[in-house]
Amino acid sequence: MFNYYFKLGLRSLRRNPALTALMVLTLAVGVAASVSTLTILHMMSGDPIPHKSERLFVPIFDVAPLEGYNPGQKLQENQVTYQDVMNLLKSGQGERRTGLYGIAAPIEPPRKDLPVFSATGMAPTRDFFAMFDVPFLRGQTWSAQDDERGADVVILSRDIAEKLFGATDPVGQRINVMGSPFTVVGVIDKWAPQPRYYKLVGGEQFGKGEDFFIPLASAIRHETTHNGGMNCSERSEPGFQGILRSNCTWLQFWFETASASDRARLQDYIDSYAAEQRKLGRMKRAAPNSLFDVNEWMEEREIVGKDTKLSAWLAFGFLLLCLVNTIGLLLAKFSVRAAEVGIRRALGASRREIFRQFLVESAVVGLAGGVLGLALSFGALALIAMQSSEVAAVARMDLTMLAFTFAMSVFAAVLAGLLPTWRACQVTPALQLKSQ
Repeated sequence: MFNYYFKLGLRSLRRNPALTALMVLTLAVGVAASVSTLTILHMMSGDPIPHKSERLFVPIFDVAPLEGYNPGQKLQENQVTYQDVMNLLKSGQGERRTGLYGIAAPIEPPRKDLPVFSATGMAPTRDFFAMFDVPFLRGQTWSAQDDERGADVVILSRDIAEKLFGATDPVGQRINVMGSPFTVVGVIDKWAPQPRYYKLVGGEQFGKGEDFFIPLASAIRHETTHNGGMNCSERSEPGFQGILRSNCTWLQFWFETASASDRARLQDYIDSYAAEQRKLGRMKRAAPNSLFDVNEWMEEREIVGKDTKLSAWLAFGFLLLCLVNTIGLLLAKFSVRAAEVGIRRALGASRREIFRQFLVESAVVGLAGGVLGLALSFGALALIAMQSSEVAAVARMDLTMLAFTFAMSVFAAVLAGLLPTWRACQVTPALQLKSQ
């Protein structure tokens, strides 16, 4: 019977074409608005590196002064000090370790036709690239010896490499960064976690990846400051060296463990390290130390802002408004078929069969709305990507959201069709036969 009702539903689309088109368009607009917003929310809040997100950890310590401390208050820090980074790099904990911070520096192109321009970069240790599965288009990461001596080597993004060298392989070439010559050792390709990873490791914008990478020790040797500022509550010496010796928090640190079960062992080490630093007088507060995996860190850093979540609720509100309009249109569509229902009832059709028929017809309207809504969603996402480069990388629909679009459209149509279908079932056959 379902196939029969489904064919009737397809035929019913040709009845009152103007009314049918209005219903389909109303559903499609509501679904497109909701799905477009939810697609961006889904892509922005998804796990950026799912195969190892439970093995990557960020430690956070409370190094603020004792004044104003209230036991039990939430830790305000989201970065660590230079001294802690150096100590943790030497700890031997986990399979890999990296300390890093964001930088900005002028780049002087080797080509005379290009002016000097400012670029944003990252200063990590070499393990960073393996930890976050950064793919290399050309060359490779720098060596452990380059890390130790702070060599002037640089890894370029694909866009910057093409801007500076075109199609030529830049590996081995030299460019001036911060007024000093750096040797290019690699070029990275674009990779999937980048839009969310950038804010994950301290950036402020989605889809804004780094232009270049230099070793952490090299950035320190050149006294390159953090491009996002520093939190310096206690600083006894002036200048950059004073920052290095103080409790200024301006770097991030990441551990990668062999398995997620190693988290407890890593937490024990973090606690024992903090206790040792308290004895040395560096950490004065008896605050608990935090250890976040990737998804916990995304939540802690509020990677998905409240404004994005509010937009999702507004989109659902718009869908609800479209549902109300669809209910009215279905009532109008089904009310003109009272005579048909009366004849069917007189010939022996039960109210349950009438209910099924009209509900399937509502679902068919939902399918049609889903197809149109999907087209509108792709168009809306393309417009969003054109207007905002920051979200262009996440304004794309995956198979999950594709299936969700049709499911939402059919569910919305069936939900909207419940009242009109119930009203259609209440038709009295005798009155309809008499009027006919």
